[in-house]
Amino acid sequence: MQLNLTKPICFFDLETTGVNISKDRIVEISILKVFPDGKEVKKTWLVNPEMTIPKEVIDIHGITNEKVANEPTFKAIAKDVQAMIKDSDLGGFNSNRFDIPLLAEEMLRADIDFDMKNRVSVDVQTIFHKMEQRTLVAAYKFYCDKNLEDAHSAEADTFATYEVLKAQLSKYNDLENDTKFLSDFSSHKKNADFAGFITFNKDGEECFSFGKHKNKPVLDVLEQESGYFGWLLNADFPLYTKKVLTAIKLRAFNNKLD
Repeated sequence: MQLNLTKPICFFDLETTGVNISKDRIVEISILKVFPDGKEVKKTWLVNPEMTIPKEVIDIHGITNEKVANEPTFKAIAKDVQAMIKDSDLGGFNSNRFDIPLLAEEMLRADIDFDMKNRVSVDVQTIFHKMEQRTLVAAYKFYCDKNLEDAHSAEADTFATYEVLKAQLSKYNDLENDTKFLSDFSSHKKNADFAGFITFNKDGEECFSFGKHKNKPVLDVLEQESGYFGWLLNADFPLYTKKVLTAIKLRAFNNKLD
């Protein structure tokens, strides 16, 4: 089945040094860009993470420290990645919870702005879990009747994710062939930031989801406890979370000027 697209969508997968969004780094990124006319463009980069890849992680994806020692850093390829995805929606497998947040961190470290304001994301894993409760390997076998021979290779996982989504659209009549619908369907609780430290209440206000100010509106906390903002910016939170907090504070400041 051909995806019904109004703009390109980039399916992508990351192999990394670990699963900590704030601290871990990309060692491989593969992007498959699908255009509304069905044209496909792919690109895969090995990346020097500028940190040691732990043995237990190497055992999973097979990318050793020696293999990436002479590869470019993410900062060196960031502009190329941005050029490929800047006009596109995003798709992946567990991408809403991991790949997109970690990609955002790497882009911000490379001094390239990143947000989701003008795009949607389709998380194929969420669709799969809502429908079948399985893993990518099982999803590929279930939907496509194929064995995922090179699992944990970013390129193999990227293509498998794309094929699984097309098969899901063919299998489930309840799914609409529309990226906005698929984005909504594959989304979890709506957050203001990728990591979920800032959520929205029923009135649409940004609220903290952790600590002593849990469920309190961010603006109320920042007004009542001025030093809290500085602590947040210096603490070990993801860069994207800090970006969102700064935007909220600036919005409040501009509203006062008005």
